[in-house]
Amino acid sequence: MKLPRDSAQADVGPTLFFPAPTRSDDASPALVSMALEPVGVRPEAATPSVFFVGAGPGDPDLLTVRALKLLGAADVVLYDALVSDDVLRLIKRGAKRIAVGKRAGAPCIAQSDINRMLVRLARPGRKLVRLKGGDPLIFARLGEEIATLEAAGVPFEIIPGVTAASAAAAAAGVSLTTRGEARRVQFVTAHARAGEELALDWRSLADDKATTVFYMAREAAAQIAARLMAHGLGARTPVLLMSDVSRPSQMRLRACLCELQPAVDLFPPGVPLIIVVGEATAAASIAAHPQSDARAVMRG
Repeated sequence: MKLPRDSAQADVGPTLFFPAPTRSDDASPALVSMALEPVGVRPEAATPSVFFVGAGPGDPDLLTVRALKLLGAADVVLYDALVSDDVLRLIKRGAKRIAVGKRAGAPCIAQSDINRMLVRLARPGRKLVRLKGGDPLIFARLGEEIATLEAAGVPFEIIPGVTAASAAAAAAGVSLTTRGEARRVQFVTAHARAGEELALDWRSLADDKATTVFYMAREAAAQIAARLMAHGLGARTPVLLMSDVSRPSQMRLRACLCELQPAVDLFPPGVPLIIVVGEATAAASIAAHPQSDARAVMRG
């Protein structure tokens, strides 16, 4: 099923989706009830009023069904800067939208203010959606917002989304865990204040049998390459770089680790950038994907 991309008035509700399947096994109702009973969950948690929703990397076709239902039923939506316009068009007409996104170097709402807004706007019977780019469980400051709601006794639900690492690998036609090349995947935030060194365990990250994904990595590209090579990762290790993952403006480049900074410099200023390091990216096929708008391919 394709999502309605172009209509700003799209009002997508749960009636468009398949009903819950009926059970066909012969387990007794008592056993089923006992197996499904939540353990250690407050009674009010069964009726959340705040929903943390993963918006995915940008393409609305990558939203989960649950996310789509909630966008079509939301009363209030607090959304991040990286949420695409195509996804925002799926929010129910008449819902209140509040932009709370952060951009590097730009004025933004403090995280503490966002936390207070969540508590203040939460009401029984009101669907408050906190819409976060990618997967809210990965580098999205979800823990701080959850802690605030828990302290205030506000029930919530988390709806995961497609993270940029998975979408980037899919767009490039590679597996993050290619047999014989990658025995583990490492997700790393490369965000640091200007002039600060990244406080990372570089010895562990410089693993030639891992695929390492650096989020928010643009400003730290030179440092990432230098540190990984200093800790033993080969200078010719393949690297995949991608901006605007899954969007029409998407760009993909291949490089090797020693060419990382020149490769980053080919991307337009200010665009979010993800860097994937490891032998598993060597099979990335740039030309085979019509969405690619890469202006150059650097091969190690």
